[in-house]
Amino acid sequence: MARVRAVPEHEAGLLVRLAYRFSRRRFGKIAEPLTVTAHHPRLLVGYGVFELALDRSHLVDNHLKELAALKTAALVGCEFCIDIGSALARHSGVTEQQLRDLSRYEACEAFTSVEKLVLSYAMEMTRTPAVVPQDLFDALREYFDEAQLVELTAAIALENYRARFNHAFDIGSQGFSEGAYCAVFEKPARHVQGVER
Repeated sequence: MARVRAVPEHEAGLLVRLAYRFSRRRFGKIAEPLTVTAHHPRLLVGYGVFELALDRSHLVDNHLKELAALKTAALVGCEFCIDIGSALARHSGVTEQQLRDLSRYEACEAFTSVEKLVLSYAMEMTRTPAVVPQDLFDALREYFDEAQLVELTAAIALENYRARFNHAFDIGSQGFSEGAYCAVFEKPARHVQGVER
């Protein structure tokens, strides 16, 4: 149960009801973060446009974007995002073995070299403070052009927004991965003056 009440469909305006219908069609139910954001319809519309634009952009393989988003959610510890992210990742071609090995991707053969780079990028963008090493960015340039880098970066940044928004409102799992393996929370390493702890 979120920290603020959900906006019921019968109290929602036209745009919110349309968003609810879209969520129900895409996910089989109305996503709880949507019912919380519905308290501010203008923000809901702006957020929805960004979500839709990113969803409809296919410069970067969808499974790479879903894998990066799931890694971000696992690092932030957002139950809702890990739940729905695991389901979306499976749908985009991420294997169960990859879901199981997400926390130890660097040493795992289940991931390709480009997948490992994308996961490292998601990890560095999700740290606080976010510090993306130049050598990592240079390695990404070998696989992605500028427009693709913008799309990948937007996918990771948007998941950081989603995960932190949902975490703040205490929005939990909604059962999107029920009956299937779901990624788990990863406690990120802490950086203190450039040293990992």
